[in-house]
Amino acid sequence: MFFTSTIFAFVFDTSTEAAGGGLSDILHNPYFPVWRWFNLLLFVGVLYFLLRRPISEALRTRRETIRRDLINAQQERDAALAKLDEVEARLSRLNTEVETIREHSQREAVEERERFARATEEEANKMRVQAKREIEGAAKVARADLRRYAAEQSVRLAEEMIRRDIRPEDDARLVNDYVEELGGVKR
Repeated sequence: MFFTSTIFAFVFDTSTEAAGGGLSDILHNPYFPVWRWFNLLLFVGVLYFLLRRPISEALRTRRETIRRDLINAQQERDAALAKLDEVEARLSRLNTEVETIREHSQREAVEERERFARATEEEANKMRVQAKREIEGAAKVARADLRRYAAEQSVRLAEEMIRRDIRPEDDARLVNDYVEELGGVKR
């Protein structure tokens, strides 16, 4: 600014410099404040002319960036609110779901106990039936063994009685009777 003022002062007032007044005469010149304002306006005008497009573009870009960021922020806010609503809905359903699961597990536990009791009762009945069959089988075997033993003992006792009571002539007579019986049957 000083530089422009000084140039204008030298151009328009060269006589003061020749007279030897110098810089102090320039600063005390009554037109110097006007030149200062002219210099400021010229400087601002040149700056405006040179920086008008870059500043305008930068401001437009910044405005678009801010608008885009605001739109993105609004969309993210809406998405976050939707997610919050979903989470709150799930939390509200969570208590009912927990209660439903608890009731279901209690029902299953009761059913399992009943199923276990039935299975235990069925197994006990099977064991009773099997034990009864085994006892009956053992009783049949024991009765058969007893009959066999009784028959063997009866035969042994009868044999002893026959040997003791039958004499040789009774024996010969019995054999003859038996042979005659067999001979009569063949004819």
